[in-house]
Amino acid sequence: MTNSILSRYLITAAFGGALFSAAVLLATVLAQQSPLHSHPAAMPVPEGNPVATQMNDAMARMHHDMAMPSSGDADHDFAAMMIPHRQGAVDMARIELQSGKDPVLLRLAQGIIVEQLQEIDVMRRQLKNSAAICLSQPETP
Repeated sequence: MTNSILSRYLITAAFGGALFSAAVLLATVLAQQSPLHSHPAAMPVPEGNPVATQMNDAMARMHHDMAMPSSGDADHDFAAMMIPHRQGAVDMARIELQSGKDPVLLRLAQGIIVEQLQEIDVMRRQLKNSAAICLSQPETP
């Protein structure tokens, strides 16, 4: 009786381990095949919907501008990719201000524009400062 319980336990453990290994392998393969930052393609816009067209255009610009190769410098890449991300939010908030009617969302859009433009300014200064520091340092052979 003890041997059959032990056998069942070992079979169950082995099967569970195999399932876990297969799941890890599948996750690894999928992670290698898909980009780190991906979004679905722009959604089709019904004719006569200018707001949806403007929003789609803003999203497409943002995704295009964010698609850049890594420089290997985490700080640089963060700032360089976040600038178009923040600009996309500003562009969409401006569309909301032009076309929206909800006072809560209009106020939110105003805040997004102010805050995101300030963040873009900080990131641009940091990129400029880090580039200046790199240029001022002598090259080592």
